[in-house]
Amino acid sequence: MSLAFSSALATIILAYCAWKILNWAWLKPKKLENFLRQQGFSGNSYKIFHGDMKDMSLMLKEAKARPISVSDDIVPRILPYHHHIISKYGKKSFKWMGPRPSINVQDPKLIREILLKHDIFQKPKGNSLSKLVVNGMVMYEGEQWSKVRKIANPAFHQDKLKDMLPKMYLSCNHMIRKLFEIAASDEESFELDIWPHIQALAADVISRTAFGSNYDDGRKIFELIREQSHLLIEVSQFDYIPGWRFLPTKPNRKLKANHHEMRRLMKGIIKKREEALRIGKASNDDLLGLLMESNYKEIQEKESGMSIEEVIEECKLFYLAGQETTASLLVWVLIMLCMHPIWQERARQEVFQVLGNKEPKFDELNRLKMVGKIIYEVFRIYSPVSFIFRTNVEETKLGDFILPPGVLLSLPIILVHHDHEYWGDDAKVFNPDRFSEGVSKAAKNNEVSFFPFGGGPRICIGQNFALMEVKLALAMILQNFSFQLSPTYAHAPSRGITVYPQHGAHMILNKL
Repeated sequence: MSLAFSSALATIILAYCAWKILNWAWLKPKKLENFLRQQGFSGNSYKIFHGDMKDMSLMLKEAKARPISVSDDIVPRILPYHHHIISKYGKKSFKWMGPRPSINVQDPKLIREILLKHDIFQKPKGNSLSKLVVNGMVMYEGEQWSKVRKIANPAFHQDKLKDMLPKMYLSCNHMIRKLFEIAASDEESFELDIWPHIQALAADVISRTAFGSNYDDGRKIFELIREQSHLLIEVSQFDYIPGWRFLPTKPNRKLKANHHEMRRLMKGIIKKREEALRIGKASNDDLLGLLMESNYKEIQEKESGMSIEEVIEECKLFYLAGQETTASLLVWVLIMLCMHPIWQERARQEVFQVLGNKEPKFDELNRLKMVGKIIYEVFRIYSPVSFIFRTNVEETKLGDFILPPGVLLSLPIILVHHDHEYWGDDAKVFNPDRFSEGVSKAAKNNEVSFFPFGGGPRICIGQNFALMEVKLALAMILQNFSFQLSPTYAHAPSRGITVYPQHGAHMILNKL
């Protein structure tokens, strides 16, 4: 090959790479921006590479710098930049997630369409670091999603959840005993931060119900996943810097090391279960056992079951979704009942009327209607997941406008849940009675105005598991304690993997 030809080839390759970078970083974003503005969308002008990400990160940091009053609107603290953009440009607006525009979608009719047409409006593909933490069924598409969802469904049937209630009770009872141990024997009331106890409870429940006989290994995995979620939040601050995720920074290296250790532990547990299945000694009284039993049947019947890698990802998902979501919901239920003692007393009266001091049974939990309304109202105000994203892979019509391919659609759950247009003048007020006639009639319309678990065919598979756990834990706390906020409590709802109390949940518990 001549030197002249080699030089020409190198020049062509460099020119092609330069054009690709230019198109990704500038030409395509500006084309998308013009397309959106022509259809009436408003937002900031695109800034090369980072878009609005730098401002987003700074605004979130400022919001977290100080607590707010218990009477303040929580949205500007949880989604400060999203709130800023909508306040400036209105609901028909967009923001820049790096070189990709993200359209705000708050119309329940459009949200319903997006969630139902899951083959058109798909989950955005995560980057290589986020996939180390969040992957599995929630990120799969097409045939892979259908296969895994079908195999996982039996583990979450009502009769299977009913069988898991005794394990949940053991975990809740363990937490109650711990709380009593904290107080001196002659003290009728005591102060503590209940948030770490709620986190420990949620971890204990998912360890028992997901791994059962491998409980100790399960707890080790939980600690790793918990660290992973914190690391992911840390590194996401630098998403706007191109190539940052590939640099060998300390958090990036730790994310990868934890991932390999989790895979090693999970692979060991799964291999033991596979061997037990082969010799007919399988345990199917926990989520992993039920998942593997269902998978084994699928392989035997259709030879198209889940791979060991897919099983590992679902185990990680059990932990991340099962622990984070339920812990977030339960702690905000307790905080809100501190703020609204009349509702706390009403809930307690119902618990004693239905349960007395007995161990709660499955059918009895379903009779706790007042408790159920309270949980749904907290789910509305403090939705653990504050927004979800979708994207369209091709040009698509949504409502009255056309979406070019590659646009992100932001469905801000917490903003829809707080919107006066759909929830009335008391949208910001804690009012469990709005759910007296059920979820479908709680809002002013019959569209998707309440979707803490998502919606459509991809609605969260574990929603009944989470609601049962929170209802059981709350009932048992109400049986044993009354509670109020401590003078040291600082109201600081903050967005991490889920919405959590940044400075803890300091309370005074009174023994009953």
